[in-house]
Amino acid sequence: MEPKELFKRAGGCAAVATKLGLRAHSTVLGWKRIPPHHCPTIERIFGIPREELRPDLFKRTPAQEATR
Repeated sequence: MEPKELFKRAGGCAAVATKLGLRAHSTVLGWKRIPPHHCPTIERIFGIPREELRPDLFKRTPAQEATR
């Protein structure tokens, strides 16, 4: 997922920055890709699976596929 799509789904870049505890929304505006260390927090807060955020790094297991 591109950062712009995350911002759209999460209510804006300021919402993402605030929920992640970052000082300024400009931090997330500079993202070319969503940093992997933020994926678990984004998943928990916004309900977007980490596999969707960074499919290049996180893969769904067969058990996860069965629950979707």
